[in-house]
Amino acid sequence: MSDDDAHRTRTDQLHFQDPVARYPSISPPKQDQPEPGLDADLVPKADIGEFSYRGTGRLTGRKALVTGGDSGIGAATAIAFAREGADVAISYLPDEQPDAEKVARIISDSGRKAVAIPGDLANASFCADVVNKAADELGGLDILVNNAGKQIAVDGLEDLDDDQLEQTFQVNILAMFRTTRAALKHLQPGSTIINTTSIVAYQPSPPLLDYSSTKAAINNFTKNMATQLASKGIRVNAVAPGPIWTPLQPSDGQPKEELPEFGQSTPLGRAGQPTELAPAYVFLASPESSYVVGATIHVNGGMPSP
Repeated sequence: MSDDDAHRTRTDQLHFQDPVARYPSISPPKQDQPEPGLDADLVPKADIGEFSYRGTGRLTGRKALVTGGDSGIGAATAIAFAREGADVAISYLPDEQPDAEKVARIISDSGRKAVAIPGDLANASFCADVVNKAADELGGLDILVNNAGKQIAVDGLEDLDDDQLEQTFQVNILAMFRTTRAALKHLQPGSTIINTTSIVAYQPSPPLLDYSSTKAAINNFTKNMATQLASKGIRVNAVAPGPIWTPLQPSDGQPKEELPEFGQSTPLGRAGQPTELAPAYVFLASPESSYVVGATIHVNGGMPSP
């Protein structure tokens, strides 16, 4: 059975199912992709929802920007938004062009407008440019998903050089300040901002000292912005993933020797697939969550969290 055939057989998110058995407990082989990593080269393949996400029109007419939308959680979110009726812009690094083209094709095949915007969110000017271009191309903007992230595992603080430290903070948290600031002139009452944090904000991972620190900062940023913008009718919330199988992991996001057991320590006994995150983002983007402000939805296979 090919990977595509396997994806086609997976039950969509609207059917009753055993969460333990919905996806297998993967044992990824030791592998090494150059940063930032490609979904196209991931072994085993991740489910980004191309064949498994079924929409119900919950975001019809909406216009969304998803940063880091070429693969992993960002790709699954962009696809789910399109299946729910939204036009979607994605941002990505130029090296991720093959993955971005695939996601844009899936969005278009779903009958929605796709806008692909390459660039580096570590560049302050690009943070504003990507928001303005998305709004121009889509004819407006009412959903911003701050999802792009940099994750590189190191043995200890003495191995964490300034270049990595600064890049991680630039991409993971400073870019959120900048994209959100740029988006405010476009967002109207009813708009939503959704930030991607992580289980490591609550259960720090020693090899991910810089990454974990940025995720804790994202939690505070989310609650602060939620308080600032609530009276304007703009809701800000977050999603905190657990161990999700994405290109971040084999492109130095995890110690190579730990990849074969990735996600197996969760109560569900397996890593999550990107498409399993998508319904949380859809809920927070939709009017169904109109009284949800400053909240964090934990999608982590049962890992204890506040």
